[in-house]
Amino acid sequence: MTAHDRLVGAATLHRLRQCRGLSLRGTARALVKTASRLGQPLDASVESVQRSVARWESAKTPVLPAERYQLLLAHLYARGADGQMTLGPGSDFSELLDAFAYLGESEPRLAELRTILVRTTTDAGDGLLALLGANAQVALADALTDPSRIDEALLVSMRGAVREVNGQVSSVPFVRLQLMLAPLVESCRRLLDVDESVPEPFKPGLQAVAAQAFTLAGRFAFETRDDEASRAFYAAATQSAGQIGDPWRRATVHMSHALVTLYSTPGLEPAKALVDAAVRDARAGESVTVRARAHALQAEIAARAGAEKHARAALALAWFDMERQGDGDPAPSSFSPAHLRGFEGVTALYVGDAADAHDYFAGSAASLDAPRERVQRAIVSTDQALARIRLDAPEAATALLHECVDAASVTGGRVAAIRLRDARRKLRPWRHEDFVADLDDHLIESLGA
Repeated sequence: MTAHDRLVGAATLHRLRQCRGLSLRGTARALVKTASRLGQPLDASVESVQRSVARWESAKTPVLPAERYQLLLAHLYARGADGQMTLGPGSDFSELLDAFAYLGESEPRLAELRTILVRTTTDAGDGLLALLGANAQVALADALTDPSRIDEALLVSMRGAVREVNGQVSSVPFVRLQLMLAPLVESCRRLLDVDESVPEPFKPGLQAVAAQAFTLAGRFAFETRDDEASRAFYAAATQSAGQIGDPWRRATVHMSHALVTLYSTPGLEPAKALVDAAVRDARAGESVTVRARAHALQAEIAARAGAEKHARAALALAWFDMERQGDGDPAPSSFSPAHLRGFEGVTALYVGDAADAHDYFAGSAASLDAPRERVQRAIVSTDQALARIRLDAPEAATALLHECVDAASVTGGRVAAIRLRDARRKLRPWRHEDFVADLDDHLIESLGA
């Protein structure tokens, strides 16, 4: 972080304060009041806080606010004069995080602040409206009244809101995320119902946003155990994705649908049919990343069916695609070599060597260190525990499963819970051991199962 960067951060804080008509002392009083409202009263006087505000904005040697003051500033600038929470692009909150970044704050801490405020919006019932931002809220309301007023700026805001909700997976419980997404899902439905009134140039963009929102809604419905709603959302997502003309978009819908089908429908055939459809669309599309993920899923389904040759062939194709990744891929995706190693582990677990599977899972879990990947890491670690059970190391497996229970309880993820129950069944030969009894207690306390 350069001296120039720090000065930019200080100037941003100064500008935000002035735009709100706050003096240094007024800001100090507002922070003291905010701390009291949050049940975290400050031990410092208004005069002391005022001196801190001045140091943050210093034109010579600005300093980064301490974490406690960062949280107070976040709450202060996230809420407008009307009391409405606004976290979207162009908001004071967004600019505040930029200021912290210039002053030297880390990305993980900034992500944590955003997550805290997202949780606050769901508590207050603001949800998606806060993520859209004031201007986009007005634009969306206008478009719902008169669809001919849809423009690219609104679509960008809607895409950003979907991306923001998706980015909070693993940090915010699924039931909260479902509530946040619901207004956008309903807006997409209403706008698609009057498709003939939407300007032709913006129809593909609207269909793309709808496909993303419906896919995410399908997953959230599954995670909250509403399989009927989940199927309906995926049907709507498939239809919207098919209207765009980019086959990789429909492939992403099929893959998400396949994963929830694997855990909500008996047998492998329904999930296999969706994965095969995803592979066909991915091969016809322009995204190498989507193609790699589709082949990886194909390998898992084949391995679960005991088709070793088919599974290893699909894995080889997935690695071939992964190694061809480059700039310009049209599908932004978090699928990475770490995720693919997890699929290698699943393949080895079902049609290979348990020791190899354990090592693949360990490497994958170690690489899945982003907050967004907490659910996936719990799933991979649970599979690693299964490998330990097969290697006749049940006590070591339960030690790992305790960590997975903690991770699964944070978000209420259904797949992680299903995998945990499967692992517990594999521990039945040791059911009288104390380490299994301890795991049972932990499962009941955290997951009710």
